[in-house]
Amino acid sequence: MGVINTTPDSFADGGTLYQSARLDLDLAMSRAREMVDAGAGILDIGGESTRPGAAAVSAGEEMDRVLPLVERITAELDVVVSVDTSTPGLMTAAAGAGAGLLNDVRALAREGALAAAAATGLPVCLMHMRGEPGNMQQAPSYDDVVAEVIEFLRQRVEACAAAGIARQRLVLDPGFGFGKTVQHNLQLLNGLPRFAELGLPLLVGLSRKSMIQKLIGRPVQERLPASLALAVLAVERGAAIVRTHDVAATADAVAMWTALSTEGK
Repeated sequence: MGVINTTPDSFADGGTLYQSARLDLDLAMSRAREMVDAGAGILDIGGESTRPGAAAVSAGEEMDRVLPLVERITAELDVVVSVDTSTPGLMTAAAGAGAGLLNDVRALAREGALAAAAATGLPVCLMHMRGEPGNMQQAPSYDDVVAEVIEFLRQRVEACAAAGIARQRLVLDPGFGFGKTVQHNLQLLNGLPRFAELGLPLLVGLSRKSMIQKLIGRPVQERLPASLALAVLAVERGAAIVRTHDVAATADAVAMWTALSTEGK
């Protein structure tokens, strides 16, 4: 899953698709084509930054940032478009524009989101986040982070079932970096095999995360090698989808693990 942020303030690539304070659709499409050519099977389009401390944006602004690009990609490229949103109106509009997946960091907890997602008929990724982006990193605490994240996701799966969203439409994301310390993130990565008890595919997003800086001191532009290592470790522990800013390098790294696991035995 390749990441395309249409926000000016994303932690990893904020503003790189902007020209004169406006999103450049042609530049964004060029990025999309590069990612598809490099091996992305899914493109995740987000119009609201969810980095720690990020400010909320209005539903209208989020839709203005996301929908034109979704429409262009679905018209011009053969790829599944995922929309990274918690906004019910955008879920509905994105489905109408051709999106194939809803990716919600709030696990459909925002008012109206469950009903909106159910009505689209699309697959949904449910992510764990404690708190909101503005406060999620203010001293997060868990007794057993793996067990608590699994239980949260189990409850959200049940809520989806009650709303008419079938299990086979669901993907789960443990939410690395969303209301977790570095130690919590490492415990989650080590404990990924335990998520198999939920019986659903796992999506993992560790690309360029700040835990890399906290562990080895790398600024965001120097986090590719560590991101690749984390991607391979995640796949080895059961991740089915890797969300990344660096599609070509990540695809190569995962391909080497796949070759070893399937042909090297």
